[in-house]
Amino acid sequence: MVDIFSKKKRSEIMSKIRSKDTKPELLIRKFLHSRGFRYRLHSSALPGRPDIVMPKYKTIILVNGCFWHGHNCKIGSGSRTPKSNSKYWSKKISKNIERDKKNRELLNKEGWKIITIWECEINDKEIINNKLMPLFRAKEDALQLNQIGDV
Repeated sequence: MVDIFSKKKRSEIMSKIRSKDTKPELLIRKFLHSRGFRYRLHSSALPGRPDIVMPKYKTIILVNGCFWHGHNCKIGSGSRTPKSNSKYWSKKISKNIERDKKNRELLNKEGWKIITIWECEINDKEIINNKLMPLFRAKEDALQLNQIGDV
């Protein structure tokens, strides 16, 4: 199937897609901040420049776009491939998946806990709470230890 846009228009559309400060990422950051979590963004010192880095909890949160990272959901490229220039997109998404895997392995070796939140999950509060529960527990544990130290 032929693209409905000209090459110039398609290029313009694709150039507007951001790799950081995306809407899903901003929502997760706002959610964490409102619960008292502080974090660093896109640390260049870590493999893959993770979206959200929480050194205090040795935790990284990756907010992945379903299409770009090959998620197997209805909007992800794992279940559908663009009809125009499909070889290019298959190769591009495969490379992204391999890069993500390599970066995860490196982060795990460094002792980081990794939480991945997919774009398709962003509006499901139950999924988000379940994924972030270990972080909430770690914060509670740290607060309890501080209170014991204050006695």
